[in-house]
Amino acid sequence: MGKTGAEVVKGRLAALVGPTQIQIQEYPLPDVEKGAVLTKVLRSNLCGSELHIWHWTHPLIKNAVLGHEMIAQIEVLGEGVENDYAGTPVKKGDRVVAPYYLTCQKCGPCSRGDFHMCLNAYRWWSQPPDKYPHFTGTFATHYYIQPGQYFYRVPDELPSSIVAGANCGLSQVLFGLEKAALTSGEHLVIMGAGGLGLYATAVGKDKGAIVTVVDAIASRLTVAKSFGADHTVDLQAFSGEALTKKILEITGGAGADVVLEVAGVSAAFTQGIQLVRTCGRLISIGNVSIDKKFEVPLAPGWITRKSVNIIGVVRYNPWYLLKSLKFLQRTFRNVDYEQLTDATFSLDQVQEALEKSEKRIVTRAVIVPNP
Repeated sequence: MGKTGAEVVKGRLAALVGPTQIQIQEYPLPDVEKGAVLTKVLRSNLCGSELHIWHWTHPLIKNAVLGHEMIAQIEVLGEGVENDYAGTPVKKGDRVVAPYYLTCQKCGPCSRGDFHMCLNAYRWWSQPPDKYPHFTGTFATHYYIQPGQYFYRVPDELPSSIVAGANCGLSQVLFGLEKAALTSGEHLVIMGAGGLGLYATAVGKDKGAIVTVVDAIASRLTVAKSFGADHTVDLQAFSGEALTKKILEITGGAGADVVLEVAGVSAAFTQGIQLVRTCGRLISIGNVSIDKKFEVPLAPGWITRKSVNIIGVVRYNPWYLLKSLKFLQRTFRNVDYEQLTDATFSLDQVQEALEKSEKRIVTRAVIVPNP
């Protein structure tokens, strides 16, 4: 597709060329190989993990194309691509979503059924932007879905504005809460009311849990209430031991059955151990960086004596993206998912979007690369 007659068709992308350094670069669109799909990006959300990548604290992704939460439109189908990974027929112009990683189905984790831990997950996303096929991140005009990469057609009734986060935030918290076997009537404490925390609030309520959301920003807690939170706790008023006492009060003295950490703050993990009940489950999703500066003091005896089940979650098994689409279909008329994003930026404004997101001026930014 790189050429139309003598004309070379090009696209643009946001390249991370150094810590907090973004360049908008231009490359020819790739020819679409057998089994692949070339898409035009409609919307791409700025996930919290993008900030870690921007600062070069992600262990694998540094000199790469930014962006991974997206909804896109099919431009070119490679040979043999007639259906998505649920068997639904697809054609040019259909809206699709894809997990932002690969599942090679050959490595050790894939062979054990742990597709979310594929050793080759970031083989394409981690490559430099100047390496073919270039469009391996979603802060770009186009995104190249690799052969063997899962993707799903988006149901017609779902607005594009609420779907972009399905392939990361929603799928990941849905996967994490199901790994923790959250059941109706259990107390779920969510630490962090950003995008993942709000998605988790909606999922938790859908599962019948009693949901408490903890955050330091009052406006986020207000949104959490609209997503179904039974209780909200402001960290400006309750922190440390006061927070523990407050959660014990809410849970009748037992502590939370499940604590979900999506704050991305190291101290939230250790605090979560205090909040969870004996033999409870603590899901860690928000903390992804492993540099020394992210280490926090922890007495392992707390985990031992409380018999806490620690569940670390990175990514999700790819078919959870289909579950997320079905979840949105079932709930979008009752939950205002539009509140998850509150500012729109062009591709040329990616740097500004990152800066405002880091300062929490915006809750979740949206990049619209093809206005």
